[in-house]
Amino acid sequence: MRSLTGLLAALSVLFGLAQSPALADDKTLTIFAAASLKNALDDIDAAFTAKTGVKIESSYAASSVLAQQIEQDGPVDIFASADTDWMDYAVQKKTVKETTRVNLLSNSLVLIAPKTSLIDEVTIEPGFDLAKLAGDGKIVTGDVRNVPVGRYAKSALEKLGAWSAVESKFVRAENVRAALLLVARNEAALGIVYATDAKIEPGVKIVGTFPANSHQPIIYPFAATTTAKAEAADYLAFLRTSACKAIFERYGFTFLVSPTT
Repeated sequence: MRSLTGLLAALSVLFGLAQSPALADDKTLTIFAAASLKNALDDIDAAFTAKTGVKIESSYAASSVLAQQIEQDGPVDIFASADTDWMDYAVQKKTVKETTRVNLLSNSLVLIAPKTSLIDEVTIEPGFDLAKLAGDGKIVTGDVRNVPVGRYAKSALEKLGAWSAVESKFVRAENVRAALLLVARNEAALGIVYATDAKIEPGVKIVGTFPANSHQPIIYPFAATTTAKAEAADYLAFLRTSACKAIFERYGFTFLVSPTT
């Protein structure tokens, strides 16, 4: 009798171990999101898990990197980009479901300096001399070729007539949070990041805000991938709620859709 009981117990353990990964997969969503969304989405993901029991595994990086990883068959359920161009790319590559796409958030572009910098308030307008402001120091933003914040920054500086004089001073970081960290560590005299990033880093201060008309609107589209689990629809619906609106706004984002209850 004891041997039969032991055998049943062993089989039960083995059976449970065999099932547990599948069960975990059924209750887990993988989110690829722009680096600037990290703090807000971490809070939102925790709230979603508490409400639904569905766990969230998030990966934060430049939107360009994430879009290309999804294209290479990354096991992802949700893609959140910091610009519309990389979401358009994902749509074109048929890696996301265009019908699920929602332009959820907006942001603003700011000039930052280390907290201890003598640089104070700067009026950013046509003809402003960013090169002179930086002096012998470096200016950091995301890679201007493909990282959204860098592309916004270059576009703004070109429109303001400042790019050609300052291009040689730029350090191109892999994403906006890497740029933020370089300024916070006093490794760059100035940085161009999103207002939401500057808000969460005590080691920097905002010294100027780029005019909204100096660059393409900063829009964050979200969408489910073509391989997304069914729970992805619940997650996208949750993002539109008043509770999530409050979280996003606490971090400085502008909520672009009418919230649901």
